[in-house]
Amino acid sequence: MDDKIKFEIEFPIHASPQLLYQYISTPSGLSEWFADNVNSRGEFFTFIWDDAEEKAKLVSRKTGERIKFKWVNEEEEPYFFEIKIQVDEITKDVSLIVTDFAEEDEMEEAKMLWENQISDLKMVLGSA
Repeated sequence: MDDKIKFEIEFPIHASPQLLYQYISTPSGLSEWFADNVNSRGEFFTFIWDDAEEKAKLVSRKTGERIKFKWVNEEEEPYFFEIKIQVDEITKDVSLIVTDFAEEDEMEEAKMLWENQISDLKMVLGSA
């Protein structure tokens, strides 16, 4: 199996960091844009798309700033995905920084998937 490559994408978003955090850290918020449905039991989140279901462990969170998940099926692997809220100190512009991993030949597809997901989030927030 090929090693996956870490990548980061930044998305400017017109929303308050507090509101944004609700959409990236809660099952109800995540189910508005990231998956069809999201359930959580303690530190484990279940993401449901059509007929697919993936479990992820909440690895870390910093309220109002970031959330980091690790897919359960890749528990032994160093891979994770993280969504960070970044606020420019001078302009107060808000961005989401997504960190994820993909195999080299799937990199463009993975980035496009995030672009689509974040586009959905912007629609939900009314900041598209």
